[in-house]
Amino acid sequence: MGDKKLMEKAVELALKNVEANHGGPFGAIVVKDGQIISVGRNEVTATNDPTAHAEVQAIRAACKALNSFQLTECEIYTSCEPCPMCIGAIYWARLKAVYYACTKSDAAQIGFDDQFIYEQISLPIDKRDIKMIQVCSDKYDLPFHTWRISTRKTDY
Repeated sequence: MGDKKLMEKAVELALKNVEANHGGPFGAIVVKDGQIISVGRNEVTATNDPTAHAEVQAIRAACKALNSFQLTECEIYTSCEPCPMCIGAIYWARLKAVYYACTKSDAAQIGFDDQFIYEQISLPIDKRDIKMIQVCSDKYDLPFHTWRISTRKTDY
């Protein structure tokens, strides 16, 4: 499935991003009912923000446009198979489908290799390259307790 014209738009965003030297060769669009809700392009180097991937940018813009933190009626078209961070964002936003052009193997061939992240995530915490150490201050779990008993929270 998927719409080739919508994918062409995502790929065009990626190409224009490279040509303008704004970031990596990645573009994404969020679509609802066949209509483009938002666009995103990789702006990692332009903004010095390692989370400014095309998919994340498109999701942020779509959530703002739709005034919702969930995009359950939306799909995303992206010029490349999403990285682990973007996959997480897609699941959190609850998009109903992801359509991609290039694969993660294609991305790895030009220097965007996320395999090490997949490997690190699968390791026990004490075996990861970046130290992850729990530090418990007094009342460290008070925010969780307060959330659990709150009657004003919005579940997500």
